[in-house]
Amino acid sequence: MARKVIIDCDPGIDDAVALCLALFEPKLEVVGVTATAGNVSADQASRNVQAIIEQIDPPRYPRIGVASDDYAPPVDARHLHGQDGLGNSGFVVSELHHQHPSEKIICDEVHADPGNVTIISLGPLTNIARAFRRDVEVPMLVDRLIIMGGSVGGIGNVTASAEFNIYCDPQSAREVFQSRTTKTLIPLDLTSQIGFTLDLVDELPAESTRVGAFLHKIVPFAFRAYHQQLGQESIHLHDAVALAAAVHGELFQTTEMAGDVETSGQLTAGATIFDRRQKPDWRPNMEVAMEVDVAAIKDYLMRGLSRAAQSL
Repeated sequence: MARKVIIDCDPGIDDAVALCLALFEPKLEVVGVTATAGNVSADQASRNVQAIIEQIDPPRYPRIGVASDDYAPPVDARHLHGQDGLGNSGFVVSELHHQHPSEKIICDEVHADPGNVTIISLGPLTNIARAFRRDVEVPMLVDRLIIMGGSVGGIGNVTASAEFNIYCDPQSAREVFQSRTTKTLIPLDLTSQIGFTLDLVDELPAESTRVGAFLHKIVPFAFRAYHQQLGQESIHLHDAVALAAAVHGELFQTTEMAGDVETSGQLTAGATIFDRRQKPDWRPNMEVAMEVDVAAIKDYLMRGLSRAAQSL
């Protein structure tokens, strides 16, 4: 039986790749895709979710949740993803007549099948925290929450100490970390181990397929941006790696840990803190992925994209 999932994301090129994988993955049933501000604004994130789904035309359309525009993260990542978040591709989307807030979609779908819906969080944890506040039963009804975010080693990618997704909304992240939901964290330390060289573009599905045509429009931009902005010749697909954890958890080695988020401080806002003392005072509240089979993850990602293209 396919695993029911909600994908909460802030597209983002790597979010888009993750959605290409998820929406054609036979082991997953994507019941909802919810947008949040992060890489781009709330409005742009909502448009991007719709654009991705329309461009790749999956066999089953999920419910779409729109991001609330009453919170703007302190940073964005348009320098790596383009002004529109999708490599400046300029996709045109039709206007949705019935729009529902992301947190409502999350609550609705979790209540529709209690204990059997996994949430995969690929962006800031704003929507997850809002859903948990909206309905206090939801945290206990989620099967598992998989979070792409944080850093165990204390090295960030938006500040010296903070990873982007957590830094964007540290208060929401702290609430979610402290919730009673069963959680798996896929941290920056791990996703950064998996780099893709320019050969990836040649290995993408053919442009004659819908998925291939879409990916060829957005992925090359990431290589240019990483080179120009970061001086790197390879790119990371952090969110696609986190998506893989929902499908092939056996490729990840996890450790029970006690984690929290620093919500203030000029140097430490958004930092993820773990009590790793010999005799910790904090109780473990999540599984944290510490090791991954890099070769197997890369193989899964390429096979998954190929399958997505062939299924049309």
